[in-house]
Amino acid sequence: MNKFINTLYTNDNLFILNGLNNESIDLIYLDPPFNSKRFYSAPIGSKSAGASFSDMWSWEDVNESYLEKMFSNYPFLVNFIQSIEGIHGKAMMAYITYMTQRIIEMHRVLKPTGSFYLHVDPTASHYLKIVLDKIFGKSNFRNEIIWQRMTGAKGSQFKAKKFGASTDTILFYTKSDEYHLNPTIKLKENDPVMLKKFNKIDNKGKRYYDDSAHIWRNPSMGDRPNLCYAWRGFNNPHLSGWRLSKQRLEEEYQKGNIVIKDDGKLERRKYFDDYDGKTLDNNWIDIPRAMGGERTGYPTQKPIALLNRIIKASSREGDIIFDPFCGCATACVAAQQLNRKWIGIDIEKQAAEVLVNRLSDDAGLFSNFIHRVDIPKRDDIKKELPSFSIKERLHKEQKGICKGCNHEYLIKDFHIDHIIPKAKGGGDYYENYQLLCGHCNTTKGDRPMEYLMNKVKIQDELLKEKLTFGK
Repeated sequence: MNKFINTLYTNDNLFILNGLNNESIDLIYLDPPFNSKRFYSAPIGSKSAGASFSDMWSWEDVNESYLEKMFSNYPFLVNFIQSIEGIHGKAMMAYITYMTQRIIEMHRVLKPTGSFYLHVDPTASHYLKIVLDKIFGKSNFRNEIIWQRMTGAKGSQFKAKKFGASTDTILFYTKSDEYHLNPTIKLKENDPVMLKKFNKIDNKGKRYYDDSAHIWRNPSMGDRPNLCYAWRGFNNPHLSGWRLSKQRLEEEYQKGNIVIKDDGKLERRKYFDDYDGKTLDNNWIDIPRAMGGERTGYPTQKPIALLNRIIKASSREGDIIFDPFCGCATACVAAQQLNRKWIGIDIEKQAAEVLVNRLSDDAGLFSNFIHRVDIPKRDDIKKELPSFSIKERLHKEQKGICKGCNHEYLIKDFHIDHIIPKAKGGGDYYENYQLLCGHCNTTKGDRPMEYLMNKVKIQDELLKEKLTFGK
């Protein structure tokens, strides 16, 4: 395999995903459009001036060439997505289809030990969670993270009809039970939060806090005879005993973590130097939205602190980070700063210019990356040109049935067809081949299977009308 190079692609991320190797990515973060029915544009004069995108969806946004995999492998999702039209309308159905096509491919490229973070808002989060439960497996759902992006609701001259919206949702999944997670953050010693927590200083100038409440066990915890003993003239005041064994207590004393004070009382100390960090929960209220010099003006920009937290929590140095909707490259910048490798994709040409400028300007760190507009080719699958042996294998697997019209034919009457046309990124490999009869192959041409299936459906309906006419 070729040496990895950090890469920014300008193209449809579905095409790029189709060209990435199986199980090659350690962490995926995506912040896609939310189907908010708005048009976003960066202000003139900002770093991102000219960058824009429409967050309004129709069936034209769905790439029909890639629908076959969803129909074949996820029939439940097909039924579910069809039901969305009756609940929420065609635009939402198109959006969820668009996202499902890409999530299927993201699941394929994610390593078995990989993690997946999807940034969403209430517009579609409930629909997308069902999609993720089906593709990743409901047992691999880890958290619904709530990020408070602003404090206080926006003011308005009109009377409020709902509570203010100040949070986003991040859905966290893994591909299996074997994954990396470091759910702690360690703040600097001079951080105001740490100064408040470690509010005492010993005679060596080291910060600590008084944890003497945890020298003895609380009586409500029950009697523990094995933890009842005398130590350096001290006895446990309750039958519940000491918090530590006698050996551990002496070890802590020798380390200076248990101190006999001048007034004869015991003090248990917790030092900043031994602090492992704050354990995170799923409510992230300490990261404000991108402000000041960090702002590029790009619509929906996320703060680098948010990406730093996700990347630190779910990856190690040298891991590959992937953002298929990279916008102004915040995930790519954060990955580079944290010594990770990265792949970013954005479909907008203007956005690509913003990305290249930002990556190049970031303290000179980004000399080792390339910008591509072509579709990569997988090197983890064997390239097999159409041949009679492949035709024989497919004929046996399909049991002599055409994938288009579902009629049975002799092997000589079949043609080998690319399920995903080569023009749409489909390759010459076995998994992308199927057999079609001569008529279906001619009808489909280099178009997607959806086109052929619609043609077959229309023909069947016309035939049915002819057969029933006059009855």
